[in-house]
Amino acid sequence: MDSEGNRLSINADTNGRYHSDWLSMMYPRLKLARNLLKDDGVIFISIDDNEVANLRKLCDEIFGEDNYIQEIIWEKKFSPQNDAKYFSLNHEQILCYSKNKSLFERNLLPMTEDQMSRYSNLDNDPRGLWTSGDLTVARMTEKDRYEITLPSGRKILPTEGRSWGVSKEKFEELRNDKRIWFGENGDNVPRLKRFISEIQQGIVPISIFYYSDVGHTQEASKEMKALFDDKKFFDYPKPVKLLKKLSYIATNKNDIILDFFSGSATTAHAVMQLNAEDGGNRRYILVQLPEPTDEKSEAYKAGYKNICEIGKERIRRAGEKIISDNKDKDLSNLDIGFKVFKLDSSNIKEWDSDSENLEQNLLEAVDNIKADRSSEDLLYEILLKYGLDLTLPIEEKIIDDKKIFVVGAGALVVCLDEELEVETVEKIAKLKDEYNVEVMRVVFRDSSFKDAVVKTNALEVLKQFGIDEVVSV
Repeated sequence: MDSEGNRLSINADTNGRYHSDWLSMMYPRLKLARNLLKDDGVIFISIDDNEVANLRKLCDEIFGEDNYIQEIIWEKKFSPQNDAKYFSLNHEQILCYSKNKSLFERNLLPMTEDQMSRYSNLDNDPRGLWTSGDLTVARMTEKDRYEITLPSGRKILPTEGRSWGVSKEKFEELRNDKRIWFGENGDNVPRLKRFISEIQQGIVPISIFYYSDVGHTQEASKEMKALFDDKKFFDYPKPVKLLKKLSYIATNKNDIILDFFSGSATTAHAVMQLNAEDGGNRRYILVQLPEPTDEKSEAYKAGYKNICEIGKERIRRAGEKIISDNKDKDLSNLDIGFKVFKLDSSNIKEWDSDSENLEQNLLEAVDNIKADRSSEDLLYEILLKYGLDLTLPIEEKIIDDKKIFVVGAGALVVCLDEELEVETVEKIAKLKDEYNVEVMRVVFRDSSFKDAVVKTNALEVLKQFGIDEVVSV
């Protein structure tokens, strides 16, 4: 695609360089993805049969064979494809690689209602819920075939061909600790109590993701259609439950999740849903080329000219639905807001060193900001160059008819309007006390001041208020 996201060519499977072109497209993206990962981070890559073998080799090179975690099988279809020539392909692969395998710690999945239902507390044990297990083992060891007297008075031995799983001394120790269950009437074969508080708190993820747990492609399409008034605007979205499970396994509550093939923005939906369920504050970054929608498609006719527009609207609607579906929960801390950015060149004009047009170049450089750029455009470039988080809170204030941006509760103040007077700068300086910050940085436009005298006086005023870091762009 070109820089605007318009498709120039299709990588058809009839192309002699079909696999090579795909690998050439993926390599720099995965290389960058590895650099962006935290040291204890992981990447999940969903892929079908066409390129999985090539992708595995590519990831081995970029991440290292030692950092391979697992190949997950996702059961994406719930019924066989009867027109399949050989086998009905009902699954996709999800490759998982880490940046540093020794640092990655996966989370256990929460126990299901069915698993929790196996635990009870029939004898009101103060140690809490428990379940019981067989105390016998499938071996014949004479010393472990001792007689046990039940609370009812009945004496029993293990069944033929089996022994007790513990020695007689250990059994008495467990009995004294009330870890043996003889049934409600005290006449059952003894069983060992296992307390839920003493076992691993959760379930180890398995490498097969069944559609009954994480959804299938048809369920994912229904989720999208439910958000868009039963209209199909996107082909082959991923189910929310699949992305939510991957996020749960691999992230903690304050982590950042990057999806650089975001498609219909399922990742954002899943992150918000997971935060609503466990009170997390995970954040997401989605990246998607503005691939045009087909002019004959329902999406195009509804006004969504590219995939990004579908994703943005999906996030808006998904956030509102999560709030609506959880009115009985306190979601006051759930953040469903997001900002949208488009990759572009700098807002500041580049210097043209062509000596033949030197006079014209000098005149054009008097105003060094490109004519089609807004104050907000320049503000975010300033944030990027300062290395500040683009999600920091930004307040807009009007002082003497000039627009002032206050970033991060006073850590940075930006004024990009022109014709500034010293009196206005003094009011800006007083924001330092208003926000009670120890260090405040101030940025002006290079042409903000009426003249050099005003600029010099303005800098002196700022110094009087303890503001030493002043920059012009």
